[in-house]
Amino acid sequence: MLSQPWYHGNITRSTAEDLLSKAARDGSFLLRDSESIQGAYALCVLYQNCVYTYRILPNEERKLSVQASEGVPIRFFVVLADLVEAYYSPNMGLVTHLQFPVQKEEEPEEEPDPVTYPPQLPPRNFSAVLPANDSKESHVGESRYPEQACASLTETYLQRLQHVDMTNLPEEHQKSIQDYFLNSLCIDAEQVQNGNPNLPHLKKLIMGICKHLNSEISRTLPTLEAFQRTLDQQLSPGIGRLRSQVSADSGQSISFRLEQLTKLLYSIEEKAKTAVFESVGYDAGHRRSLIPPITFEVKSESLGLTTKMFLKVDVESGKIFFKKSKDGPEDKFFVHNKILQLVKSQKVGKLVIVVETEKEKTIRKEFIFDDTKKREGFCQLLQQMKNKHSDKPEPDMITVFVGTWNMGNASPPHQIASWFQCKGQGKTRDDTTNHIPHDIYVIGTQEDPLGEKEWMDTLKNALRGTTNISFKQIAIQTLWNIRIVVLAKPEHENRISHIFSDSVKTGIANALGNKGAVGVSFMFNGTSFGFVNSHLTSGSEKKIRRNQNYVSILRFLNLGDKKLNPFDITHRFTHLFWLGDLNYRIDMPSTEAENIVTKIKQQQYQELLCRDQLTMERGEGKVFLHYDEEDITFAPTYRFERDTRERYAYTKAKATGTKYNLPSWCDRVLRKSYPLAHVSCQSYGCTNDIMSSDHSPVFATFEVGVASQFVSKQDPNSVSQGGIKFMNCIATLMTKSKTKFFIEYHSTCLEKFVKSSEGENQEHSDGSIKVRFGNQVELIPIISDPEYLLDQHILLCIKSTDCDESYGEGCVALRAAENSYTEFQVALTHHGEQTGSLTGGIQLRTSEGKQTEKLYDFIQVEKDDSGAQKGKALDQINKFGLTNASDITNPNYMGVGYKSGCVTDKGWSYSMPPRSSSGGGGGAAGHMGKDQTHGNMSPKRGEDGKPTEMFDNPLYGSMGKPAGGRGAGATGVGGAGAGGGAKDHLTPPDPIFSFSKPCDPDSERPPVPTPRNRSYTCSETKPQAPASTGTAASLHQQSYTKNPVKPSRSEGGTVLMANRPPLPFKSRPGQVDATPTKPRDYRDTAELPSKPRPPRPIQPLPKEAPRESNQNTKMGRSVK
Repeated sequence: MLSQPWYHGNITRSTAEDLLSKAARDGSFLLRDSESIQGAYALCVLYQNCVYTYRILPNEERKLSVQASEGVPIRFFVVLADLVEAYYSPNMGLVTHLQFPVQKEEEPEEEPDPVTYPPQLPPRNFSAVLPANDSKESHVGESRYPEQACASLTETYLQRLQHVDMTNLPEEHQKSIQDYFLNSLCIDAEQVQNGNPNLPHLKKLIMGICKHLNSEISRTLPTLEAFQRTLDQQLSPGIGRLRSQVSADSGQSISFRLEQLTKLLYSIEEKAKTAVFESVGYDAGHRRSLIPPITFEVKSESLGLTTKMFLKVDVESGKIFFKKSKDGPEDKFFVHNKILQLVKSQKVGKLVIVVETEKEKTIRKEFIFDDTKKREGFCQLLQQMKNKHSDKPEPDMITVFVGTWNMGNASPPHQIASWFQCKGQGKTRDDTTNHIPHDIYVIGTQEDPLGEKEWMDTLKNALRGTTNISFKQIAIQTLWNIRIVVLAKPEHENRISHIFSDSVKTGIANALGNKGAVGVSFMFNGTSFGFVNSHLTSGSEKKIRRNQNYVSILRFLNLGDKKLNPFDITHRFTHLFWLGDLNYRIDMPSTEAENIVTKIKQQQYQELLCRDQLTMERGEGKVFLHYDEEDITFAPTYRFERDTRERYAYTKAKATGTKYNLPSWCDRVLRKSYPLAHVSCQSYGCTNDIMSSDHSPVFATFEVGVASQFVSKQDPNSVSQGGIKFMNCIATLMTKSKTKFFIEYHSTCLEKFVKSSEGENQEHSDGSIKVRFGNQVELIPIISDPEYLLDQHILLCIKSTDCDESYGEGCVALRAAENSYTEFQVALTHHGEQTGSLTGGIQLRTSEGKQTEKLYDFIQVEKDDSGAQKGKALDQINKFGLTNASDITNPNYMGVGYKSGCVTDKGWSYSMPPRSSSGGGGGAAGHMGKDQTHGNMSPKRGEDGKPTEMFDNPLYGSMGKPAGGRGAGATGVGGAGAGGGAKDHLTPPDPIFSFSKPCDPDSERPPVPTPRNRSYTCSETKPQAPASTGTAASLHQQSYTKNPVKPSRSEGGTVLMANRPPLPFKSRPGQVDATPTKPRDYRDTAELPSKPRPPRPIQPLPKEAPRESNQNTKMGRSVK
């Protein structure tokens, strides 16, 4: 079958359509592997410029049949060739009979990369011993082990032994080792040839050498275990029995027992330190594993006078001291729970600390730091303090270190601490944060010459040296010399679950593992993480091959929830990080080498980055669609002379001539997160002092929001049922397939995934089709509490009815519909390609409940009145005619978080339609009220009167089970036709579905917003003008267009009245006397009462806004 010209293997559906379109003859056909069913095939036929797809399924006897038109007898075939031959005949149930096979395109022959095979121990240089005509006998797979090879192996080791100083070794040990190499090595080798890989004689040798050690371990382990049980406050009987078993079983291997002994010693040391320091209190001294007190020199302005002050941050005691001199008294301090908020200004180095005094008065203290980097270090220390002393049982924010290094097949130097401390070039961390450990460390290496255990020990020792914490191994995955390691703090070990790892080969013929990828995925409480480390094809001229490598990894790396088979890894995780030696080069002629080096020395990176192949390929949507990468502000990391970072070695002599490897940013870290999920890059750069390889290690650190395993505190019997309604969905698909489509809705907040009814194909123009899904779909979440539900996502998949294959996936954040009916636009992607767009509306209903303040709400950003129109960020705002929002983003370095003066397209946007006059609270469909309706939450029935189908979610057994989980899906970029003109015949929001507020005597007053100040995924994007969100939203009226835009989590929250100061507290009309349940915000507060200020009123949304919003035909975030 593989030799048949019409069989194309595992090509994508879109590739098959392109090939048939090029053939341009009715009856053209090809076969490919099915994307939906393993072991099945898809027969693709071209007729009247449309592609028809028929599934070929095997039965229990492995016989094949075609799913053709009804009424045609089913025929079974043993081989595909017979099946194809039969369907050359007409009237077989296909749209037309098969006529012209489309042959597989021949791929150009690759020039093989230098292949570094995985190290084989011991080395077998057998070919030098054998005669030339007998060389084939040395190949792996020979039935017997050649005597000459064994003799050569023995001789090699005996020669090495002569050069080893053994004078201090016991005589019996010397004799044992010599006897093994002389007599037993060949016996072990023969047993390996016969299928026994255990090397019994080697084990016997080690047991003999370690005879006294083994008995000493047997004598020592029980004592240490008894000591540890004494230190344990709550000893698990199961653990005690296990350890006793380990110590009693002397038959275990020496290495295993030594590992148990090492773990026990570490455990004893940690428990003893904890007990001692807790008994005396932290103030009695600081152990090395704790973060030491850090003092910052700042300036304070008061009554026009500038005075020098010192801020001492003591993370362990949870205090911040305000001192007039460095060695002055520490009598004035604030405890962690009295530090309410940090407000960063766009003015360089300025920070406002909002604190609460003993008399419950809130005051603002303004300080100027020497630079933004120092200020950021101060903020991170205070954030660490708040996290350490939080009374929350589970964290809502963690930090993640991601590092990638091509080691160049050389052992690392002894000191690699600068890598983990983010010291070097680029966006780096301040020295004051050196002692703050990250929660998770992910380290990817390429051309790694070390064994797994040796590299793991190296990493753990390096981290223990900088943090004095023994990090836990979560996962390790190796493909030849490509490796990924995940380490986590010990306290997170029980929060991490569902760990998967996998690898994909992309070397020559996709069979060699010298190039490819390794990946790891896991759940951190309720948030899913994916990490991919890849080493792509090298060579400046091979960018197309690198693009193919990326798609192969995307399609075949098997991580995350295995039940989400229509979705590749870009849609399976809340946060996905892709790192590695991607090998994309600076696309300039070799004659420019010296000019490139000159620009690097002058730090003129921007011109070179414009010629960076990865940047250009991403710009054209060919790879890493909608991934984010922090701005590159460091020198190219490849190709250096080893042992120095002063010179680039860009020439390489080869037999075919001189090869040029221009300095390039080969080593990169990119990321992709669900919409409205919090993630912020804190550093991105490379080291200067690790020089053993021709690549420099690259580091990136991220602040990431995480969800806990939610347990509702409400009485299940009194909680109203939640609901999620999708309506007015219109998909624009870039396909020539002639079929019908439906939508699948997946999410961990659903007990079962839901299928919509078939959509109506409205238009079919050149290469695209518009599909309208007229029926509303209602989803029933397993938990309706807003604290849980607003952090969830719905993963959408457009599927065909003929072969059940995906034509595009996207994701919608439920937080977008937090306050009212919301219209959305998401791009559809499949296997890394843009396949269309989906528009529609979403309406959310939750039970009553308060949302707790997140740790990442603690730090906010505000503009300075004096410099409101200055700076790169605000210039960008004015360029697009947007109103200046107080909370523009959550960047760690003001002015750095904005990307090269252009807007980052996230592949999604949200906007608001007109509010219904029938709903309470200003007519907006809200979610914070109690359900006033009954019996309206059953799933909508389809056109045939049957309820919408639901299918079991493998993560949940029944309704009401606590959710574990992660959201779903990722979004893509908006492409052409994403909205495609006005949405014809839009259905208004359902007034019955929404919640009516209690009767309000002043029903005509404008609705009152509740501030929400939180940071979201799009922390690098330009701020947008938020739209009205009904009863609890903020409004920024755009000056360029009437199209309202839903604010992101990193934007908006406080209301700005155009060119008017805020109204005094007592003069605000229609103010509700209620305490907001959202996080407190002190940025715009001129007077600071002891309680949070109530929000300001807003004006109703113009009624003509939705018509304007439908005219935006371009996908992506709506930035005007």
